Amino acid sequence: MSTGHEPVLGTDRRAALGRAGAPEPAHLVVTDGSPGQAPTPGRRGPARALLAACRPRQWVKNLLVLAAPAAAGVLGTAGSLGRALAAFGLFVAASSGTYLLNDTVDAEADRRHPAKRHRPIAAGELSPAAAVASAAVLLGLAVGLAPLVAGWRLAAIVGGYVVLTLAYSMRLKQVAFVELACLSLGFVLRAVGGAAATSVPVSPWFLVVTSAGALLLAAGKRSAELHLLGTAGGGHRRSLAAYPPWLLRAIRVVAAVVTVVGYVLWALWRGAHAHTVSFAFFAASTVPFAAAVAVLEGHLARGEGGAPEELALRSRTLQLLALACVAFVATGVYT
Repeated sequence: MSTGHEPVLGTDRRAALGRAGAPEPAHLVVTDGSPGQAPTPGRRGPARALLAACRPRQWVKNLLVLAAPAAAGVLGTAGSLGRALAAFGLFVAASSGTYLLNDTVDAEADRRHPAKRHRPIAAGELSPAAAVASAAVLLGLAVGLAPLVAGWRLAAIVGGYVVLTLAYSMRLKQVAFVELACLSLGFVLRAVGGAAATSVPVSPWFLVVTSAGALLLAAGKRSAELHLLGTAGGGHRRSLAAYPPWLLRAIRVVAAVVTVVGYVLWALWRGAHAHTVSFAFFAASTVPFAAAVAVLEGHLARGEGGAPEELALRSRTLQLLALACVAFVATGVYT
């Protein structure tokens, strides 16, 4: 029986909470953060809390900076590889800084979330002042070092990413559909940043695949939150009230179809600029890619997209399909 204080959760609450990156609490009463309510087990010290607040498991998203230079076949040169890795580091710093600010702003709301209340700032393990100071250092390093890595273009992209994510944290995440666009654009800027760092031209099909794939993941995150919180979702994030499950499903399906079609067109376009053997490998890569998108949508439909990086690290099927796709593309690029 509901007490009026419990969020409405999905049927498989243990799996949902595990996907959100936190252990299932002993009870699912949403706390207001007061000392007597369900403290986080195993309290972390300041250094560990700061590292956890930077969300290192989410740094895998920044590997998108390697996509364009890898597809163009320039990572074999030391200069391009070094600049691509430096760009990866810049986005790690920028994303970590914005995570710190986001969690500072969201601390009160996170304390009312069954999983996010274990984040270091919401749990009282990291002070807001320390988080803001650390964020300022990280964001300053990201923007300040970007021109030294690859000039003003990369600096503009990193700066744009910082402005976008700050606007998202402060206001835009409460605006339905706009916040989906912001989440998607964050992924696109990472991919474009990698191209700028290595002076690689970006094809229209690459942008289509990146944009549609990012929208698929963004809609999947919101589907997972609705699956976890149900009708209580609007109390945690106002924009969730504007997303009925059928609408998010429709967005995901459209995004998945555009992602696959865009990738097929990119693979054919890229293969047409290579010799016959390479074309065959590019064409073959479309099969595991399409299968991976289908498997991903299956996970998202079950509410397992709250933390895409966790899904990527956990799903052996996705890993094998991604490895097969990368192997085909790499063979096509370097043969």
